[in-house]
Amino acid sequence: MDANVARRFGASSTSKETDVMDRRKVLSTGSAAAVAALAGCATGGTGSPTGGGKTVFAVAQPMLPIVGTSEMFPVRRIYCIGRNYAAHAREMGSDPNREPPFFFQKPSDAIQIVAIGTTADHPYPPLTKNYHYEIELVAALGKGGRNVAPEEALSLVYGYTIGLDMTRRDLQRAMGDEKKPWEIGKSFDRSAPMGPLHRVADVGHFTKGAIVLKVNGVTKQSADLNMMTWSVAEQISKLSQAFELFPGDLIYSGTPENVGPVVPGDVMQGSIAGLPTLDVRVTGTKNA
Repeated sequence: MDANVARRFGASSTSKETDVMDRRKVLSTGSAAAVAALAGCATGGTGSPTGGGKTVFAVAQPMLPIVGTSEMFPVRRIYCIGRNYAAHAREMGSDPNREPPFFFQKPSDAIQIVAIGTTADHPYPPLTKNYHYEIELVAALGKGGRNVAPEEALSLVYGYTIGLDMTRRDLQRAMGDEKKPWEIGKSFDRSAPMGPLHRVADVGHFTKGAIVLKVNGVTKQSADLNMMTWSVAEQISKLSQAFELFPGDLIYSGTPENVGPVVPGDVMQGSIAGLPTLDVRVTGTKNA
């Protein structure tokens, strides 16, 4: 393994025991994660070798800092619900009264951590000419399960944060028109900017409250969390019928109406009542 890679991921080339000790050190101090968070990047660590074998290279474990602690929240999967506010469903050409919830996924390494009180640089991605924001409440699961009842679902939630579901809208629509999967529009690098995680024990559950997205100080999206077609509890219940949920899963809970484009130089500020703002500046050059 290259020495630089080993240092970056805290990997050891000597033994499984050393690797475990390195990872415990990272989790106990949180120092590497704090540096990465301030840089506006996802952080990671090595996974445990399976069967006692030695891995051929290091793979990052995406993690979220937990506010008020030195601990980190390891991210397993990112689930996203589509068209979960009636007005947004209508603007996307759907009937919210008849459409059941549907979900898609982003890779966990699409996370870009945005430290509280900072404005993170967010590169304009390749291929797109129509790059859209979508502000969302993100729920992080600390417990898992199958076929979870709605009334029990919130007991699985460890914490919440604000996230942006950044979307290459032109690519998403083109794939949809061709009846092809549209991961290319949703699941690219840094497509999931989000803030550090706030524990339920500290902030409670978010069933209502303002959710707002501003671009260059101008309000673009504005709604209330109680306007969701499917609540966070119902989303967890529905997801658990299709997938076994596990600790480390994140759920993007849907975006209000008035999604729209951003270009390099634009500054987005997302806010949800009870949480610090999420501030992101689009950098780079728009594609010709």
